[in-house]
Amino acid sequence: MKKIVISLGGSVLVPSLESNNISRYVSVLKKIAGGCRIFIVVGGGGEARRYIRVARDLGAGEAAADELGIMVTRLNARLLIAGLGDAAYPRVAENYTEAREFAETGKIVVMGGITPAQTTDAVSAVLAESVGADLLINATSVNGIYSADPKKDAGAVKHERLTPQELLDIITGSRMDAGANTVLDIVAGKVIERSGIPLLVLDGRDPENLYRAIVEGTYTGTLVSKDSSNPLLS
Repeated sequence: MKKIVISLGGSVLVPSLESNNISRYVSVLKKIAGGCRIFIVVGGGGEARRYIRVARDLGAGEAAADELGIMVTRLNARLLIAGLGDAAYPRVAENYTEAREFAETGKIVVMGGITPAQTTDAVSAVLAESVGADLLINATSVNGIYSADPKKDAGAVKHERLTPQELLDIITGSRMDAGANTVLDIVAGKVIERSGIPLLVLDGRDPENLYRAIVEGTYTGTLVSKDSSNPLLS
């Protein structure tokens, strides 16, 4: 059975507690889980950045701010597990060994952050390598990888396909402080390069995009892979 790791951005799942998209994602994830083994890494989103901002104002260092962010990612993960009910393993995996063990039950495995100075995208890349995933999907708040931040640069161009090295060239120099909000960090990029696992970056604001990519093999986004084959159709 195909193994898929989904990096689910906190900004699309829980932009705020009051305007969360958990129920919409639960519906889609339950439909997807019947045909493949699913691992989900949940980000912190706006709620994590709020905690980090207050921590900094209080004089906390970056490591302490990161720890707070990790706690929020795990709270978000716990909310998703609550919504998934019996479809998910009932505990948040706190390391890669637990994620592999939980997956043996056949349930959806959900986790948040693990290590300070490492984004949940990096966690998802390492998890994909650890479990031997066939595909890594980054469901984020943009519809692919651009040459520059499309929210700040009107001339930014969206890439349809990239090699892992081209991805690294784009993300080199990204911010690495607590709460940084970039498409991918350099750790994730390097793990993707060494593992050879294909990466699909798509717009996670509509959960149906995830369904169409995994079940129907169609997508609008950016595919990062070493060759020209489509891992969604294999």
